[in-house]
Amino acid sequence: MGAVNRVRFAIFGGEATVAVTEPGALTEAQWIVQDELDVVDKACSRFRADSELVALNGAAGRPVRVSAALSQAVSVALRGAALTDGDVDPTVGEAVRILGYDRDFAAVGASGRAGVRIARIPGWRCVSVGEDSSVRMPAGVQLDLGATAKAWAADIAAARAASVLGCGVLVSLGGDVSVAGPAPRSGWNVGLADWHGAADPDVAAMVTIDSGGVATSSTSVRRWRRGADTVHHIVDPRTGRSAESPWRTVTVAAGSCVDANIASTAAMVRGARAPDWLIKRCLPARLVAVSGEVVSVGGWPGESAT
Repeated sequence: MGAVNRVRFAIFGGEATVAVTEPGALTEAQWIVQDELDVVDKACSRFRADSELVALNGAAGRPVRVSAALSQAVSVALRGAALTDGDVDPTVGEAVRILGYDRDFAAVGASGRAGVRIARIPGWRCVSVGEDSSVRMPAGVQLDLGATAKAWAADIAAARAASVLGCGVLVSLGGDVSVAGPAPRSGWNVGLADWHGAADPDVAAMVTIDSGGVATSSTSVRRWRRGADTVHHIVDPRTGRSAESPWRTVTVAAGSCVDANIASTAAMVRGARAPDWLIKRCLPARLVAVSGEVVSVGGWPGESAT
């Protein structure tokens, strides 16, 4: 990151970074961001027994009136599904669980018995959010908001901190980066790597943004074994399996972090069709193939222009 005034702390089983353009605002910015992230975690986590999402997934088909946070998070996920023709589908929860990603990733076993079945993906159209913040979905549907909730949390946390403090704010949650308020004179510098925790020598490229967000989806780190198979956390809703993609990492810039994350996840699922899809949507993106080849599209300043 290009900001000097920053702090890092643990969140969501990973690390958050908060940076500000005013040194005296950093401590308050951290508390504001942590408060927003705590609300999202309590609403959307699959990994804590007291979360609203766990209760919703166990409601056996009954309509459930949820908090504003969970209602908005589900609506964001359904919007992502609509924008990607179902490539980013929140009803993959059972498939993700069968693959073995049923706890914070640090606790997921490196190996284990192969899944005995492939989950059927119910499809996002079976889920609805009412005007009274009630969520309706058939019995057995398991929502996983992981593809959108973290990026959405970065957006709302950055926006609230910038509004309260009146300065520029950057919030980074793993590979999801959102900025709000006035940017530094030279912009916000964001390092790109296969893993968000990479040390400086492993940062593959830098990009500078003034607004919106940048998101990276990758299968390089969140991988584990199930029997003879190597699996990862990005599920193809058409198969119920880990997506088979020629890309190991996709980074997208967009008007918001959540839109960037929706696009980067969809690109991983779409595979070879991803560059054309991104170009048609005027989304700057950097795609790294499994071979290491880099492809840049949509005006992304890159190592290889398309």
